[in-house]
Amino acid sequence: MSFAALALALTACQRDDMEKPLVISGKVFIFNYRVAQANAVITLARNGALPDESYVETSFENPAGGAPHLTRSRIFPFWKKVTVESPPMRCVAKDRPYAVAIRIVDADGRELQLIETTIVSSLDQSILPSKPLVVGPVYTRNPEVFKADGSTDYAPDLSCPK
Repeated sequence: MSFAALALALTACQRDDMEKPLVISGKVFIFNYRVAQANAVITLARNGALPDESYVETSFENPAGGAPHLTRSRIFPFWKKVTVESPPMRCVAKDRPYAVAIRIVDADGRELQLIETTIVSSLDQSILPSKPLVVGPVYTRNPEVFKADGSTDYAPDLSCPK
């Protein structure tokens, strides 16, 4: 086999995602019962070079309906992984896919990469109380949940669309 044929054969075996600077390495919903919040978190692994001053802009479908949740954060050159997190979400439903669009842009706003995916939760909003269990920086018990008379109110948020 000639060197040219061998080189051609080896280049045919290369990964097709090498031109993509970031690839998805993880997707999860995090339910924090202490503060009664759910967030979508997506981790991206570095797969190629990115120019300095790059940003990640993310649009998360809003489970409660209405406008999507938008985030924008800088990507630092020394990061091996990039994590994008939604603002707090309400009305997350189990086993329902929610659309996520992730744009990687340079300092001039030029799109370098677009990643469109979905994220699915294995739980739903009903596991969270409607009010945070704790308030303040030292995790003080929320008096709206833990009443002075000794009773508690762990009621779920019932305002979500069905």
